[in-house]
Amino acid sequence: MKKIFGLLLLTLTLQASAQDANTKDKPKAVKPAKIEEPKAPKIKPDYSKLDLSKRASDHFMLQFGLAGWGKPDNITTKGFNRTFNAYFLFDFPFKSNPKLSVAIGPGVGTDNIFFDKMTVDLNDRFGAKFTRDTITRYKKHKLVTGYVEAPIELRYSTNPENMNKGWKFAFGAKIGTLIDAKMKSKIDLDATGTGGYYTKEKDRRYINSTRFALIGRVGLGNFSVFGSYTVTDFFKEGLGPSVRPYSFGVVLSGL
Repeated sequence: MKKIFGLLLLTLTLQASAQDANTKDKPKAVKPAKIEEPKAPKIKPDYSKLDLSKRASDHFMLQFGLAGWGKPDNITTKGFNRTFNAYFLFDFPFKSNPKLSVAIGPGVGTDNIFFDKMTVDLNDRFGAKFTRDTITRYKKHKLVTGYVEAPIELRYSTNPENMNKGWKFAFGAKIGTLIDAKMKSKIDLDATGTGGYYTKEKDRRYINSTRFALIGRVGLGNFSVFGSYTVTDFFKEGLGPSVRPYSFGVVLSGL
């Protein structure tokens, strides 16, 4: 009985050893290498087939909107401070991509800033003077400025063949030179009890003759919205408060 049991134990031991040997000798399964499909080459759009003969020839750009001043708190404005700009811009599409173009040209820009309970004196010997005034009753008291300007825009259009359709984006800058500045007032009653008269005061010696502004617009078809922020100070250094004009509004343009 012991011999039989010994033989059985020996047989089981030899079988287990054989299985271990077979497992060790068996080669590991090799995963098949991934075959990457070749990437399709990027096809560059062929802009040579675009027909730009119908591209808008309307080079006018008219802007109308709200004007404002980044200013000290002691200067108060009111009402519809407005801006109006008119430009004649030449548009130059990129040959490599007509969706992009550069536009530049001359124009004029005007701003009207209305003041509330405040007298503005452009003729004071020490600079532009802003005085709080609750006695004089102004029906209208505004500063009007006019500039000759030259904007430059980098433009993008989703429909370069027909600029009267599709989305349009533009950003850039404009530089201008001051040609006019005046205070226009209609006084209902002044400190002496006199009223019902107009005054006009022209003087631009304290206002910077050059202004530089960042511009941008976005629109669909012939209509856009625009924004402008003046980087240069409105008044010359030491001759007036620190003022940075800005404006935003609507645009009518074929380009």
